[in-house]
Amino acid sequence: MDIIPNAEKAIIDTDKLHGYILSFSHPLGRFKAAFFQKLGYSIENCDLFEQCLRQIIITRETIRIETSRHGRKYIVEGLITGPSGKKVHLVTVWIILNKEFIPRFVTAYPRGGLQ
Repeated sequence: MDIIPNAEKAIIDTDKLHGYILSFSHPLGRFKAAFFQKLGYSIENCDLFEQCLRQIIITRETIRIETSRHGRKYIVEGLITGPSGKKVHLVTVWIILNKEFIPRFVTAYPRGGLQ
């Protein structure tokens, strides 16, 4: 498959990173936050995590596309090395909403354990 269209313009909402993925107070996000903390990511350095996500979307090919009533979801994986020096295969999910052309970050989660 190919790289997501307009990947270089991808929208990553800071509130999604602060309030979900890296948040220890979010009911579901707290489990992701605990995992990403082991990689060395936190709210304090979420800009590094955002850079990591951008690197994946602009350099890795889509492995799967799913169509929903909201738009097209793109699944992109990449091996990342966190600030802690640990590595993991990261699955990222992006969506291009109907009538839009720019991908938006949906979520990220590990595929497998830390290396």
